[in-house]
Amino acid sequence: MGRALYLTSGSTDIGSLVSGSPRPACFGEDFVQETGVRNKAFGADKFGLKNLKAVHWNLTEAPLYEHAIAAGEAKIVAGGALCAETGHHTGRSPKDKHTVVDALTEHSVWWGGNRKLSQEHFDNLYQDFLAHCAGKTLFAQDLYGGANATYRIRTRVYTELAWHSLFIRTLLIRPNQFELENFAPELTIIDLPSFRPDAKRHGGREGSDTMVAIDFTRKIVLICGSSYAGEMKKSVFTTLNFYLPAQGVMPMHCSANVGPDGDSALFFGLSGTGKTTLSADPNRTLIGDDETGWGPDGIFNFEGGCYAKCVNLTHENEPQIWDATNRFGAILENVVFDPLTRAPDYTDISKTENTRSAYPLESIPNASRTGCAGHPKNVIFLTADAYGVMPPIAKLTPAQAMYHFLSGYTAKVAGTEKGLVGVQPEFSTCFGAPFLPRPPAEYGNLFRKYVAEHKVDCWLVNSGWTGGQYGEGRRMPIKATRALVTAALDGSLKNASFRTDPYFGFAVPTSVPGVEPHLLYPMKTWKDKAAFDKIARNLVKMFQDNFVKFENDVDADVRAAAPEVRLAAE
Repeated sequence: MGRALYLTSGSTDIGSLVSGSPRPACFGEDFVQETGVRNKAFGADKFGLKNLKAVHWNLTEAPLYEHAIAAGEAKIVAGGALCAETGHHTGRSPKDKHTVVDALTEHSVWWGGNRKLSQEHFDNLYQDFLAHCAGKTLFAQDLYGGANATYRIRTRVYTELAWHSLFIRTLLIRPNQFELENFAPELTIIDLPSFRPDAKRHGGREGSDTMVAIDFTRKIVLICGSSYAGEMKKSVFTTLNFYLPAQGVMPMHCSANVGPDGDSALFFGLSGTGKTTLSADPNRTLIGDDETGWGPDGIFNFEGGCYAKCVNLTHENEPQIWDATNRFGAILENVVFDPLTRAPDYTDISKTENTRSAYPLESIPNASRTGCAGHPKNVIFLTADAYGVMPPIAKLTPAQAMYHFLSGYTAKVAGTEKGLVGVQPEFSTCFGAPFLPRPPAEYGNLFRKYVAEHKVDCWLVNSGWTGGQYGEGRRMPIKATRALVTAALDGSLKNASFRTDPYFGFAVPTSVPGVEPHLLYPMKTWKDKAAFDKIARNLVKMFQDNFVKFENDVDADVRAAAPEVRLAAE
């Protein structure tokens, strides 16, 4: 059995502090200062790290706060959250993610959506990472990716920033002390924002200061050049996405909750569509807000925390997220706050619109303590349609569900990404293309199999715009979206009368209690009906053009489920 190390920071005689240990933990002949708890048999030397100044193992919130503040990494804001800035990287860098090509990945990875990296380039990067760490203090967390013990991956994450260590500790699942004392990692991630890759030596993009390199064979992820903490959690998700399909588990970029009768639901959607907001329902138990597995036994959360967008966050609209964000232990990213009162200003997007809050699941009063639930009865596809032409909710046939799952549509608006002007469509297959190492059809076929086996009802929900496109119309009222989702989940919506949408072909309810009637008829919310017709037809064409790449991999009924203008405008 491994034994925990309880070491005191700053001691010159570390070995004397460990009962029964004749000498301090060391790598080669170099003394390394260590604090915290770990498996004695699995130190940093197992990863090749040498000549470190110190390693802080599995520190909890309070000491990580202290380290982050002492190093000038972050500040405490009113309410108790730790607020940090991520520099010029205020989001992920998907173009800088690379996967090693070897015997395992050459014929199994979807190279149409993943960048290749040679083994030689990865080895150069790995060795340079180890050299870069010499003399540094690192923070290490031993965590689980996956609530289901059968499918989870034991993950060790090394970071050079204390607040990054707190972030990943919050977002993954935290073992108990006995488990830490016996923890043997399968996946190792090392995150070094201060390291700058060299494109020629390391195989990254020319001119880029950032790189995420994944070796699925050795189960190593190297992240450098970016202080955006979300890269770490998405690397765990990507790894699970590679290994789980072979075990009959569908890894999904979705949130999940479960009702009092055990009726679970999945919420798919890209960033900003409402996955976190809509799954945080006070009348249902939260399973997780971003990454979920669906296997033979039901669904399970991959994470131990939530990562919510907090732009325009208010207690009135999102009370659970508000309370979880404004407390000790939460981490805020790029949130502007008053320098005197330290009160966060969630309306200020001068740093980025992608302001974020990370907090543990325990901060949500009705969050599941197991992270697991039975097979879902409902699947919700969320889209923030900035063109303002899609209805607020629609019922999908199984073939339509497969079509929209592979399409993964939403729309981006100016301000969400550097250089983005106006409205642009985004089609991210399976609602998570940047995280899919395998061909989309593998995930699509698993999804369709489980939907059919468990007779799941599928819905498309537009949480975006109505009455005009972005800049002209208004955002779909959150109360209306909640009412429609609630009606779908409690089964009452299935009893409504439906019409066939003339542009997209899916079934739209004609009336729903508590929802403004005209919202269910998108054209009626527009003053300029001709403009609506033109934009709706253009969006239909975008769907059709995007789906061409999948047509050879799906059945005829899925191809026939494509949007097509069937009737004259309403």
